[in-house]
Amino acid sequence: QDGAARSFCRQLADMCEISGMDFSKEPLLPPLCTRPEHVERALKAHYQDAMSALKPLGRELDLLIAILPDNNGSLYGNLKRICETDLGLVSQCCLAKHVFKTTQQYLANVALKINVKVGGRNTVLVDALSRRIPLVSDRPTIIFGADVTHPHPGEDSSPSIAAVVASQDWPEVTKYAGLVSAQTRRQELIQDLFKVWQDPQRGTVNGGMVRELLLSFHRSTGQKPQRIIFYRDGVSEGQFYQVLLYELDAIRKACASLESNYQPPVTFVVVQKRHHTRLFANNHNDQRSVDPKSGNILPGTVVDSKICHPTEFDFYLCSHAGIQGTSRPAHYHVLWDENNFTADGLQTLTNNLCYT
Repeated sequence: QDGAARSFCRQLADMCEISGMDFSKEPLLPPLCTRPEHVERALKAHYQDAMSALKPLGRELDLLIAILPDNNGSLYGNLKRICETDLGLVSQCCLAKHVFKTTQQYLANVALKINVKVGGRNTVLVDALSRRIPLVSDRPTIIFGADVTHPHPGEDSSPSIAAVVASQDWPEVTKYAGLVSAQTRRQELIQDLFKVWQDPQRGTVNGGMVRELLLSFHRSTGQKPQRIIFYRDGVSEGQFYQVLLYELDAIRKACASLESNYQPPVTFVVVQKRHHTRLFANNHNDQRSVDPKSGNILPGTVVDSKICHPTEFDFYLCSHAGIQGTSRPAHYHVLWDENNFTADGLQTLTNNLCYT
């Protein structure tokens, strides 16, 4: 019912206000109810009504709250597709069961999600504010993260999806922007990091995900990154140098396309989670090296000797507390380092980034 929807939106607005957001207590338009098969038409019409009210004021629509049935099938995906690709609108979906039985914890969790979606920060490291994060705080630095998701075996027509995120603030390195791109199925190299194509009107056009994110960093901070740190997930050892050669070249070309002599130093790190190495405390009764609840090693534990490569720059880092089961440390391989980082500095930075 409209009453339940209004009450839920008011409670959510109150929680967002308490959390520190500037949040309107009343929605711009009254709640609209529609059947799942009509959602696209209704959503676009409702959006046009909202923009008609906001355009004269020179404002945009900030947020759509959608209350979905508990078993909604493809409705969630359809709604996200329309909002993300057709309307360019930030949306927050909630299930009906939470509307009827709302708790303060649920509202607080949703408020955190909304804050990030509309460009806010939920957490900032104290060391970032006081400019004490190693390898980042001394000069403008952009942190990239990249991965490729492949279709399941048997899905012959689905492409692989490449995703790249990059920090958009400095020195906090807490806000990240993300881009995704479909590419040839089962291709591990990210094909759209940098690309060049011919346009009939504009001639030769440069683009690609790294270039877009570098430009976005400059718009957000007013500065060009003087250092690039690139974390690459999901690469097997047999593909290390194939990925390094192709993607490092793409990063360099993206930088050069912005300014011919712009070549900030790059550190390229591969992160592996799918391995069989587990770390345990030597003395299980030592409270300084064991989590008393789970028995796992403490978050922040680093191993960079004995079980690591004898000549290459690699280390294991367990950056999160393991609540259930045995903690799985991430294995970091530094394949390329033009910044001449020390092992201690890179390990501390990586652990800090895992918290943000």
